[in-house]
Amino acid sequence: MKTTALRAIPILGWLYLAAGLVAALVERAPRNRWLRAVWWIDAFLSVVVHAAQIPVALRATRGTGHSPLKTAVLTQIFGLTWYGDRLGSGRAGATGDGTPTDHREDQR
Repeated sequence: MKTTALRAIPILGWLYLAAGLVAALVERAPRNRWLRAVWWIDAFLSVVVHAAQIPVALRATRGTGHSPLKTAVLTQIFGLTWYGDRLGSGRAGATGDGTPTDHREDQR
């Protein structure tokens, strides 16, 4: 239930972005500066921050059987809420005993 609730937040953010874009296209964008500010903040978080998390997600899910494309797409949509629960449960990059690996072992 907690994961579902956390994943709802980025979905609501994407819906808010879509609604704002449609409103702007039909020239009915809100004049309220706070609504516009929230839209731009949401755009930054959804696009820039989620994209910045993709390299971390690719490293975190390496060796788990997830395709890199699937990892990148789901991270862009959900951000840390997609792969973060796998790190906490030890499902991504587990050592076999359920503990997450360092993910930098191959760089040593």
